[in-house]
Amino acid sequence: MTIAAPQPNDTHHRAANVIVVDDDHDLRILLRDYLLQAGYAVRAAASGVELDQLIAEAQPDVIVLDVMMPGEDGLSICRRVRAASSIPILMLTAVGEATDRVVGIEMGADDYMAKPFMPRELLARLRAILRRGATPTAVSARRTRYFFSGWILDDYDCSLHSNQHGVMRLTGGEYRLLHAFVSAPGRVLTRDAIAQAVHGRPVDALDRSVDVAVSRMRKKLAAGEDGPNLIKSVHALGYVFAGKVDVQVEEPSGTTRTASITSHYTDIQLAHH
Repeated sequence: MTIAAPQPNDTHHRAANVIVVDDDHDLRILLRDYLLQAGYAVRAAASGVELDQLIAEAQPDVIVLDVMMPGEDGLSICRRVRAASSIPILMLTAVGEATDRVVGIEMGADDYMAKPFMPRELLARLRAILRRGATPTAVSARRTRYFFSGWILDDYDCSLHSNQHGVMRLTGGEYRLLHAFVSAPGRVLTRDAIAQAVHGRPVDALDRSVDVAVSRMRKKLAAGEDGPNLIKSVHALGYVFAGKVDVQVEEPSGTTRTASITSHYTDIQLAHH
């Protein structure tokens, strides 16, 4: 099988380290060679054991992980990797296997693609994941922190923490989801708007990945003050963050500005009950 060569990647992502995990030898080599031509540093693994060895040698920037593999399947591998790190994971699922996609998101996958797919689409998805995961440099970036219900979301290192619970690890997708909510408390976010913020694209009407991601975030926030009640469902519309958010912005010069964003969830609830 031959495929058109990809355009060389941009300099910022040229050295990004990718691990492709698939038990299908031909597909694994095909994707490896294609991504190498795109300018990535690519390693390939046929199983979870091989993946563990490669991660021990050097942590990748992103993992492309097939779901259907003999022995330990991709969902189990995803769960293990996510428990130990925030490495972005792109899951490869079979056509029509909606359950695999939902469970993959529940396990902490950042995105998914159904087989068969065009390698160019995979490349676009990887570039989007890496672009979303890129953080500003410490020298030039302003630092914004969102304070709500005992939690602090810090965009400097994409962390969520509290005095009571310490630092809670977030995947790239989880950070973008929570950031979308705390940036606009009281505003209803449609599923498409959330999908755009998290995945960089809308989802179809039957896709439950947004609902699963919101459910995971609710569980993470449940440990804090008002946690279970912070993200509300708005019937037929989407979701809304129903809490007060204080924002602190620290400029590179050291100047600090603060502001409060008050949720108007009660009005929204009455208007759309």
